[in-house]
Amino acid sequence: MAKDPAAPGRLKQIRMLVQITKQGDPKAMPIVYASALGTLVVFVVLGLFFGWTWYVTGVFAALLVGMFLFGRRSQRAQYSMMDGQPGASLAVMKNMRGNWYVDEKPAAINRDQDVVFRVVGYPGVVLVSEGPGNRVQRMLVAEKKRVQRVAIDIPVYDIQCGNGEGQVPLAKLQRHLMKLPRNLKKPVVSEVNNRIRALTPAMPIPKGPMPRSQRPR
Repeated sequence: MAKDPAAPGRLKQIRMLVQITKQGDPKAMPIVYASALGTLVVFVVLGLFFGWTWYVTGVFAALLVGMFLFGRRSQRAQYSMMDGQPGASLAVMKNMRGNWYVDEKPAAINRDQDVVFRVVGYPGVVLVSEGPGNRVQRMLVAEKKRVQRVAIDIPVYDIQCGNGEGQVPLAKLQRHLMKLPRNLKKPVVSEVNNRIRALTPAMPIPKGPMPRSQRPR
């Protein structure tokens, strides 16, 4: 397959990720550097007593420690920057590994821009909302009824993503989804997703004048 010329190279991606990490967590990179250097120093000291092979091992160990901490801290920084932004939960779910079908179009949306996204996986159908709990609860109940009309006898879960009481924080959303029980087999997951995609999104038209950017010419 031909490589996309517009896609950034690996080094450029790393530099971009480092910049994002610095913006979201200024202490991240000093912690990563200090941990990697500390690991290397420990192995150098061991090498003075047990031989030069510990020096080589120390280099690889320092790289592994630095990469591990960088991955953890950069992910945390990205979550902190996305938290509260519209579509943040969708971005997290799209990066999930495994047999997950994520619908990028909101299943429901209201005038306050509260949304409900829909994802199909081994647990069944999962509805994930963004917005205050007192506003999105009705949306989740209504969407759950719509889904159950099409996906009969299929488990349907509803999750409120947010920082309010009873909601799942954005940083823990992916882990929360992965902990759901595996109720379906792979062929059934694909079949359920095809049925769910036939549903027409329940997206009401916002009241008030149409924004200039969306008016027809």
